[in-house]
Amino acid sequence: MLSQFTREGDHPTLADLDFEFAKDIYPVGRLDADSEGLLLLTNDNFLKTKLLEPRNKHTRTYYVQVEGDITAEACEQLSRGVTISINGKAYKTLPANAQLIEEPPLPERNPPIRFRKNIPATWLALTLREGKNRQVRRMTAAVGFPTLRLARWSIGKFSLADKTGSFPKSGDVWEVTASEARRFYE
Repeated sequence: MLSQFTREGDHPTLADLDFEFAKDIYPVGRLDADSEGLLLLTNDNFLKTKLLEPRNKHTRTYYVQVEGDITAEACEQLSRGVTISINGKAYKTLPANAQLIEEPPLPERNPPIRFRKNIPATWLALTLREGKNRQVRRMTAAVGFPTLRLARWSIGKFSLADKTGSFPKSGDVWEVTASEARRFYE
């Protein structure tokens, strides 16, 4: 699903969800069509700016399945920041927090991620303070472990744990209460 309301080709969009969105709702950030997880939508421009403005350095945590047994050295490189290509130019990412984790309780993926019997896959939690286009995928590839599956768990002070404690299925929508939204302003 594309993280936008405007249709592009045959891809499903936010407009296809079974939810009555308020007027002038926009996504805070984006998830590419191959990613899943938390996507905040708001009509509060101050909140949107606060969460997206790079100088505020709000964290975003992703659960990342990579191809192969990721090494401690690769996690260390991710933690220090790596050089990736953004619009054809070299870009050094900010330091991140990269930790090996057990496989998270994600719902089945449709279509499923490719599976190779003889090639292991490992999971890590990767917390960033910036959000460049396809940054996580570029970072893991830069250290030699391509991303197979990518799921955003949190943005700033809001995580899926606040609502469910686990990952919802694709397309689930929750309305954030006023008291929950106030946490973003603290």
